[in-house]
Amino acid sequence: MDVEIIPYPSFSEVFEATENDSVTHAVVPIENSIEGSVAQVNDLLLENDLMISGEVVLRIRHCLITMPGTKIEQIKRVYSHPQALGQCRRFLSQYPEWEVIATYDTAGSAAMIKKNRRDDEAAIASARAAEIYGFEILKEGIESDHQNFTRFFVLEKHPKTSKDANKTSIAFAAKNTPGALYLCLKEFAERGINLTKLESRPRRNKPWMYVFFADIDGNVEDPNISDAIGGLLRTAAFVKILGSYRKAGEAFDPLANKSH
Repeated sequence: MDVEIIPYPSFSEVFEATENDSVTHAVVPIENSIEGSVAQVNDLLLENDLMISGEVVLRIRHCLITMPGTKIEQIKRVYSHPQALGQCRRFLSQYPEWEVIATYDTAGSAAMIKKNRRDDEAAIASARAAEIYGFEILKEGIESDHQNFTRFFVLEKHPKTSKDANKTSIAFAAKNTPGALYLCLKEFAERGINLTKLESRPRRNKPWMYVFFADIDGNVEDPNISDAIGGLLRTAAFVKILGSYRKAGEAFDPLANKSH
């Protein structure tokens, strides 16, 4: 099956393109094992009607890439996405004289230095980006922790129901009353349902109010999970089902079968 990949400069544009049918699916990062959740994607999941239909976990390996012939001593500026910069914090701390500039995308950073054609600029991106743009890799594997994985969501407008789905993501807000969060979580605990993730985020435009994002083992159509969510609808201030999908298998490492 042929798939056309269409890049967008921002997460909001990815969501918009999927909402207006410019693309059929979106793939967005939701969480990194070093830097944590991608807050903007969580916010967009609340604000839009796209549903999660799958997840992928990838081993992330960052490279310092430059125009051919550039020496590391020449570098003055480094570009990359804020998440990538955070994941390479230990490496970057070795070069405090470098100006570190956050951009919208790792591959976009490579495109930027390609356009500038300066021998004092570098990008933190993938080996694939270096190959595409004809760059040299000065340093490879510069992430601070080599157990560096990113979890991605696959999003659709109207995904088909999958009997193979074994994971469900939801968002909810507890009422502003004593014990409200306990009562929400009790709906799952009493039914023996495992929450694999629970994280709070401030609600946009509502200071000091919070939304909880939760991942649940199981399909939303499982009777016990359906009952738990029904109970949550009565207990919580609001509930949004983000999707039921097949749990990602073992993390994919593109270098796992290559010799180093």
